Amino acid sequence: MINPLNGEVVERPPGGREVIANPSVAEIMKTGPLEEMAWGRADAPLTVIKYMSLTCPYCRKFHGEVFPAFKKRYVDTGKVRFILREFPIGRASGNATIALRCAGQDKYLDLYGKFLVQQASWVSQEVRLDAIYKVAQQVGMSRAQFDQCLQNQDMINGLKWVKDRGRTLGIIGTPNFFVDGKLVKRVLSLEDLTALVDVALAAKGASGAATAAR
Repeated sequence: MINPLNGEVVERPPGGREVIANPSVAEIMKTGPLEEMAWGRADAPLTVIKYMSLTCPYCRKFHGEVFPAFKKRYVDTGKVRFILREFPIGRASGNATIALRCAGQDKYLDLYGKFLVQQASWVSQEVRLDAIYKVAQQVGMSRAQFDQCLQNQDMINGLKWVKDRGRTLGIIGTPNFFVDGKLVKRVLSLEDLTALVDVALAAKGASGAATAAR
């Protein structure tokens, strides 16, 4: 389901699920059995978290049009730690996300980008494992590794934890963001994200280098 007001892809909220109102930074940063997939210094003054689904066209747009410039300006300069959290919507996205996690930290961002850019080749109502594998193969994953990955119950349970935790924090679809602990439930342009980040960095007294890099 797509919100026509802002373009975000939205799940129908499951009934009776507890949602934390105004979660603290500690609650937002709580992690489960899987490591965080993050880029940038662990001690960066600001953290941005993006909840994503591999089948989300707005996630593809963000990754192609916003993230490269944002990464260069803020992540590579040590100002921002950028975390990706999985929020797969649909079975095709779920299977691709499992494969994405199996690629490991060193290939995760590369494969993430390939899944997004090549959405038309594998996204459909029916789960097409061969098409998903053809994308995963591009980062060196063998078919045996791919098939074994899809049976990895610990990985499946870990990804379920990430998504369930996201729902508890108020995530309803993709892309949703936490910028310095504040939830943003809409698609962000580079200008939108830059404005939010610059205000947060200025409040921390850490904006100088990033602003000068423009």
